[in-house]
Amino acid sequence: MKQSAGDRALLIVIYALLAIMAFVSFYPFWNAAVISFNNGTDTMRGGITFWPRSFTLENYAVVFEDSRLINGFVISVLRTVIGTLLSIGATAIFAYGMSKSELIGRKGYMVFCIITMYFSGGLIPTFLLIRSLDLFNSFWVMVIPGLISVWNMIIFRTFFKGMPAGLEESAKIDGCSNWGVLLRIVLPLSGPVIATLSLFTAVYHWNDWFTPSIYISNADLLPIQTKLQQILNSNIMSEQMAQMDSAAQGRMGRMKAVTTKSLSMATMMVATIPILCVYPFLQKYFVKGVLVGSLKE
Repeated sequence: MKQSAGDRALLIVIYALLAIMAFVSFYPFWNAAVISFNNGTDTMRGGITFWPRSFTLENYAVVFEDSRLINGFVISVLRTVIGTLLSIGATAIFAYGMSKSELIGRKGYMVFCIITMYFSGGLIPTFLLIRSLDLFNSFWVMVIPGLISVWNMIIFRTFFKGMPAGLEESAKIDGCSNWGVLLRIVLPLSGPVIATLSLFTAVYHWNDWFTPSIYISNADLLPIQTKLQQILNSNIMSEQMAQMDSAAQGRMGRMKAVTTKSLSMATMMVATIPILCVYPFLQKYFVKGVLVGSLKE
């Protein structure tokens, strides 16, 4: 169909607006990457926009030579992997039971679950509960309290209810138990919704810095996001350099080239790039997984 002049003008306006939105969204990340590759002292002069004015890798050298930041990176990876696997597994099991109409008290359970989405006990009661459960200052405080996501459970539940009942009936006729049906029939057919919710859960675990800052005082258990927040909150470079390894402290030239801002930008890149690399592999599941789990007949 031939487009009129008005249609072409409208397309130009739409593409221009999309380009502006893309630039506004992407530029802060690009600028942070540029600053991370620029000399810290030179960055303090300002004017760093699209390209490094004084290229250097010293910011990343300090990050990777600091054993505390590397340890935080390892903690973040472990938390993300373990937390995602356990959360998706526990939520899927819970949702499978809630999807059964023969479950006694199912509506009451749903009411209790939905209430938790709108109301919580508050920070102080939660802190006291965490301490009474002996989870304070442990790795598992970042995993167990958020093990079940009610929102993810609802999406799983709706997806499971949409499966043909004949699949489970035929499996049970062949001798499958409820666990066998879940593990051999239901979950293998739930690939899109599992991939989508796994990514959402992984992003939450990877980006969460608040939980460790409240419930963990042992520096060896802090993830890199919490340590990055500490760097961003620091305004004195000497305080940051005092925490570096003695090998890094001995290089005065490097200390002059690294500032709090350049160090924070380099740490931010190290903390952000890994989770960004996961998106391209799961992008195709987004629309299908979320829509299939949210549609109701």
